Amino acid sequence: MPTDCISFKDTGYFSQLICDYLAEAESLKPFYNRFPNIENFETQIKEKQQNFNHNNRGVLVKVLQNQYHNLDTSEATAANIKLLADGKTFTITTGHQLNLFTGPLYFLYKIVSTINLTKQLKVEYPKYNFVPIYWMASEDHDFEEINYFNFKGKKIRWNKQASGAVGDLDTDGLQEVLDLFTKELGIGTNAKRLKTLFKNAYLEHDNLAKATHYLANALFGAHGLVVIDANNKDLKQLFIPQIKTELFNNTSFKTVTESSGQLSKVSDKYSIQVNPREINLFYISKNIRERIVFKDNKYSVLNTSITWSKSDLLKHIQDAPECFSPNVIMRPLYQEVILPNLCYIGGGGELAYWFQLKANFEANNIAFPILLLRNSVMIKTKQQTEKLNKLNISNTDLFLKRDSFINKKVREISNIDIDFSEQIQHLQSQFKALYTLAKKTDTSFVGAVAAQEQKQIKGLQHLEKRLLTAQKRKLKDQVARMTDLQYQLFPNYSLQERNLNFSELYLEYGTDLIPHLIKNLKPLQGEFLILEI
Repeated sequence: MPTDCISFKDTGYFSQLICDYLAEAESLKPFYNRFPNIENFETQIKEKQQNFNHNNRGVLVKVLQNQYHNLDTSEATAANIKLLADGKTFTITTGHQLNLFTGPLYFLYKIVSTINLTKQLKVEYPKYNFVPIYWMASEDHDFEEINYFNFKGKKIRWNKQASGAVGDLDTDGLQEVLDLFTKELGIGTNAKRLKTLFKNAYLEHDNLAKATHYLANALFGAHGLVVIDANNKDLKQLFIPQIKTELFNNTSFKTVTESSGQLSKVSDKYSIQVNPREINLFYISKNIRERIVFKDNKYSVLNTSITWSKSDLLKHIQDAPECFSPNVIMRPLYQEVILPNLCYIGGGGELAYWFQLKANFEANNIAFPILLLRNSVMIKTKQQTEKLNKLNISNTDLFLKRDSFINKKVREISNIDIDFSEQIQHLQSQFKALYTLAKKTDTSFVGAVAAQEQKQIKGLQHLEKRLLTAQKRKLKDQVARMTDLQYQLFPNYSLQERNLNFSELYLEYGTDLIPHLIKNLKPLQGEFLILEI
């Protein structure tokens, strides 16, 4: 199982913000709490111990036991749920949407990163316990983002009219999806297992949250993963103080707006991921999830007839906290209120918006977790590795954008020299003498010399480009083999993990797939992993 690594920066697929974070740039330090080094977790543990309301543990354990009541729960997961009642137990959390059949491959990498970090922390800090958590984004309402997965270059899509929180969606229509998926799967033991897994998850459960819970538990329960659906009245009861603060003080709007402005000043290359609203809560009930707004001295729910006075709203919060749903700004705060959490593991886009949130945590007196970029992986088969070696294509070559990749490889395999940089340098040295002569005779002549220099340099560059194009035609068969290989590993000219569904790899590796990932992913390594299995 050979492995190789490349820095996130050198892949060319990660933002300047994330690369600066991984480099521990001084200018970013005000926007996070502690960098994810193993030694920093000791201080994070102490801060969370002092900051977390330990009475919340009993509620958390009870809710989780209820949510696992009808599931085949592994001994490891059941033990982890019980451990959460202990004041020396802490969580490592990742979150993900309820994508159909897990969606992109990085769903697995998020969870494996989380599981492996808990293992590493237990070795380093044996007197504490660490539980891996997968937070299901059951309250999201963007169905179009989650209603498909890619399989062998095709989109397997669930066509359905949907509204409200996606976790509450019934699973009608998924038999047709399974029928289509089955045709694409073909035959074999692994294909049969995938079909059974899909059927048991989506046809044996009546809503998307329960189906996703089953699926994540089936894939990772043996490794002690605890799945939580936080769309729950008892858990939201714990969040009532923050709900009130948000509704009546607009705290997150003020703090996140200020933090976003400060982050923008650090670098114009940083993109602001989320923009806060005056109230960052939705109202949810059957088939609706709509924003709460304050206008004309009353609170109301957009696109509905629901309105409250302040006193009525206060009473409704106490009676039905489950109706108040945090948006992307408030969800992280909710997570840290109900979980004894030390670290959040997410992708680059997720971490980017977390950097906007630290001041809001401070205003709510909630400890800000350590932020860790999830593992990223490219998986190669042995056959692909052999072909790459024969064509002398390195792992670094693979990460080049397509045109740069082709140009580099054509130059390498060509039997003629297509690099005119030496000729251009020689030309520039000759023009130095002309510049000296022009300055001595007539300085107005300098501009004419410069124009002639640029004309001749452009001429050489144009010849180089034409020669390169001619060689591409001549070597088109070799170029085709190389680009086909690159496309296999970078489908749609993007990272494999953002396009493939795990089922494609499962067909190849079956039940060995997740153990391979558990063995090789190192969450604190801070590099992009290339794995041959």
